[in-house]
Amino acid sequence: MSVRPVFVLHEHHRPRHHFDLRLEEHGVLRSWAVPKGLPTSSQHDRLAVAVDDHDLDHATYTDEHKEIADHGWWELLDRTDKRSLIELHGTAGARRYALIDTGRDWLVHLTKEQP
Repeated sequence: MSVRPVFVLHEHHRPRHHFDLRLEEHGVLRSWAVPKGLPTSSQHDRLAVAVDDHDLDHATYTDEHKEIADHGWWELLDRTDKRSLIELHGTAGARRYALIDTGRDWLVHLTKEQP
């Protein structure tokens, strides 16, 4: 049985309120700063700025300015050069998103079709 890759959504309160989406891949946590958090509607995409990868132990890291807003495991459903279709299996259930590379930054899109 294979181990499912983890994800974590960190909520930062400093220097400005924002969220970090982190996905385990290739032995690290690939990370994006998502200023307004993950989208709650398929009609409103959210900006995601790629930031440095983090070590896997960062998946459980918290401090006085950073807490875990959600966590669980994720799966890659489809990937092209410009888009990754992922499903996050968090504490409130599963949600399907597309991470879209715009060439400058990224967008997080909540798909219309949900699990």
